[in-house]
Amino acid sequence: MPSTVPSSELNLILLGPPGAGKGTQAERLREDFPLAYIATGDMLRQARADETELGRRAQEYMERGDLVPDEVVIGIALERLSADDARDGFLLDGFPRTVPQADALQEEMAKLERRITAVLLVEVADEEIVRRVSGRRVSEAGRTYHVDYDPPKHDGRCDVDGTTLVQREDDKPEVVLARLKKYHEATSPLIDYYDHQGLLRRFDGARPPVEVH
Repeated sequence: MPSTVPSSELNLILLGPPGAGKGTQAERLREDFPLAYIATGDMLRQARADETELGRRAQEYMERGDLVPDEVVIGIALERLSADDARDGFLLDGFPRTVPQADALQEEMAKLERRITAVLLVEVADEEIVRRVSGRRVSEAGRTYHVDYDPPKHDGRCDVDGTTLVQREDDKPEVVLARLKKYHEATSPLIDYYDHQGLLRRFDGARPPVEVH
């Protein structure tokens, strides 16, 4: 039976460590292509807001501070991919995070006679990630600076309202390193997984965002 999926369908996965600049590239890709942007965090929050069965299960885990199990995340992701806006193409950011999640995604895509077009890996060394993230400073109003790349005119003060700039808890080096450790343990095996399928495309995330794009 011939597939009814249009040949122009573009189904992309963004892969890379936290702080690699995936969010910036996602914004640019969405300007280039009419893709449904599906980020794991947004997806979980929406499922909770819609009070779906899977959303309620996810909320129970998050309220306890536990990781949402693969089976729940996979279920929510597959629900989201069946939405009307994702039928002509999507951009996945933050899913899959593990090989079992990738297996489940591949099985479901095969059932729907759809396929992943490419996996875009934004590569950045751990040392650069720590430098990027731990150097961020934020004002009370949420304006963002960087001690090296975009410093304020007056040290430690917002250029606009003069409030004290602070380092967020999740931007501290030890927290960034812990997140990177989890990424290398759980998510980096996906690099070989998709490389073996001929889907992986590597990009040097240490270059300026315009060049990466």
